[in-house]
Amino acid sequence: MLTDALAPAPVTATHCPYCSLQCGMGLRAASDAAGGLDVVPRDFPVNRGALCGKGSTAPALLARPLRLTEPLIRRPASGRLEPANWDEALALVAERLGAVRRDHGADAVGVFGGGGLTNEKAYALGKFARVVLGTSQIDYNGRFCMSSAAAAHQRAFGVDRGLPFPLADVSRTGCVILTGSNMAETMPPAVRHLRELRENGGSLIVVDPRRTKTAELADLHLAPRPGTDLALALGLLHLVVAQGHVDEEFVRERTAGWEAARAAAMAHWPELVERITGVPVPQLRAAVDLFCGATDGMVLTARGAEQHSTGTDTVGAWINFCLATGRAGRPLSGYGCLTGQGNGQGGREHGQKADQLPGYRKLADPAARAHVAGVWGVDPDSLPGPGRSAYELLDALGGEVKALLVMGSNPVVSAPRAAHVEGRLRELDFLAVADVVLSETAALADVVLPVTQWAEETGTMTNLEGRVLLRRVAITPPDGVRSDLHVLNSLAERLGCEVTAKKFPADPEEVFEELRLASAGGAADYSGITYARIEAEDGVFWPCPQEGHPGTPRLFLDRFATEDGRARFVEVSYREVDEETDAAYPLVLTTGRVLAQYQSGAQTRRVPGLNAAAPGAYVEMHPLLADRLGVGDGDPVTVTSRRGRATAPARVTGAIRSDTVFMPFHWAGEGRANNLTNPALDPVSKMPAFKACAVRVERAAPAG
Repeated sequence: MLTDALAPAPVTATHCPYCSLQCGMGLRAASDAAGGLDVVPRDFPVNRGALCGKGSTAPALLARPLRLTEPLIRRPASGRLEPANWDEALALVAERLGAVRRDHGADAVGVFGGGGLTNEKAYALGKFARVVLGTSQIDYNGRFCMSSAAAAHQRAFGVDRGLPFPLADVSRTGCVILTGSNMAETMPPAVRHLRELRENGGSLIVVDPRRTKTAELADLHLAPRPGTDLALALGLLHLVVAQGHVDEEFVRERTAGWEAARAAAMAHWPELVERITGVPVPQLRAAVDLFCGATDGMVLTARGAEQHSTGTDTVGAWINFCLATGRAGRPLSGYGCLTGQGNGQGGREHGQKADQLPGYRKLADPAARAHVAGVWGVDPDSLPGPGRSAYELLDALGGEVKALLVMGSNPVVSAPRAAHVEGRLRELDFLAVADVVLSETAALADVVLPVTQWAEETGTMTNLEGRVLLRRVAITPPDGVRSDLHVLNSLAERLGCEVTAKKFPADPEEVFEELRLASAGGAADYSGITYARIEAEDGVFWPCPQEGHPGTPRLFLDRFATEDGRARFVEVSYREVDEETDAAYPLVLTTGRVLAQYQSGAQTRRVPGLNAAAPGAYVEMHPLLADRLGVGDGDPVTVTSRRGRATAPARVTGAIRSDTVFMPFHWAGEGRANNLTNPALDPVSKMPAFKACAVRVERAAPAG
């Protein structure tokens, strides 16, 4: 029998702090003298014990040298951020936000949130903006994530949930079309589902302009020119019709709008699509044969297909493809989106998005306003209307929006036309940032508030499947660090809100109980979900309208979430990208992520092991292009667009199209890829066109 001294340390069951998989993991006190936490495997349905390098090294960021442990205030005498106490910092934030609101109106104060915030924080932040500040100017970086897929989901199905089925279903279907995702680098534990798909006799089609590690797993790799995904999807639907693969019974019984969508698709014949996309007609036909030859099938999209000014229509075309073939609304089939950020799903469901209230309610809907206002104890007429989307909000900084509160986001690196956005942030009268590290955005702030992070707090997240999960506190935060909920509670009190500070509790479970009430009856109904249920059931799928309800792992099996229960085809046609190449800018730039870094890199760039694996930006190019430029592997090159430039080493590979270059977007400084990207917005989702812009590439001038 083990003595107490030899007994293993207790393990806290929780989840990874990074992507939307929200992989299960365990945390226990480290056995070495340095203290901290060790990660131990945990059998959870999404990852079954596996973790990527980011997850396995996540506790490193809890260490003092890497993170903020005291508030900072920019002192007028020095112009530098210097240590302060919490009372002074909070008082200054409240004073300055209050003064801007008083002098210029409520909409002169903006709020910018993050897709990594827990449901409780996202809910409280949206409530704080609308009730305490009275501003309509709130949005979040999730607008840059899956907003186009969300908009297309809403148009076609009446509700938006990343995957309308559990991720494990992917391995059991007959064929998967994976478009715009390099899953092997962005969410490696999920790749086992693709491998199991093929082991079970299914097939995988990957759509990506680069031959990524994910594309290497595919039975068929389609490499379209960036920005032409919409034409590709329409061309495949044309072939479905021409080859007689339409599921006429499904279309007749469970959909509406087919004739108009069909007519639009038929204008995109295969040879035209080949000219637009560069994908040969035989490959188009092979894709249709694989997909329609299987009994079941799924289309999964990610940022590569969605981050365009045509992103909503592109996803709509893929949904049309699924509906026409009867691959929706039944087991092991359907359209799904691979959400990016850890709580990109829950973050917009509960109030950070400019046009939404908790429960996925529309802010412009009088009934939605009345319900949520009733929970909040305010007059519905006091709630502001919809505000600006994320990029529009950032572009208005220093003009109509004069003060900004940022929680959990780093737009200096992550926003399109980043140098311009940095300039707008510098024009603000006042900037306050709550974060765990001194990000590039926090470094510009007038006040920086150090807040707790994943292992130091309890709260819920909603993963890409719509599964509501519970992160549990595993370690006491350092002295001088407080939670975001505490920050909002304190600011509400200092700003003299008529709703007392007790309405902004710092206890996450208390916030979640109110969220349940606010979401009740909405599309994303959490009212039947409790902390106890999540713990007992390894997460609960929404919608879950009563405590006795089992949750909803699979949507749409009986009906779609539209008024008449039918899915909607949407008539879409190909539109060219906003920015065509020309003699001055002859190449297309596309951007993305790498295995060892995450999003803006504010956290992962501080973890030594991850930074050693991916220490900086690079420009991936084809050997033919490198030869034309006289550039060798590792030589510095400058990429220039109509908005700016970035310089980084060349990475020469045959895995990319010769008319395309690729840059990862995790870094600031001279390699900041988002200096180049185009802020042209999708008219429906307001998603910027991150994934395709015209550039030229030149050998960089020698340093010095």
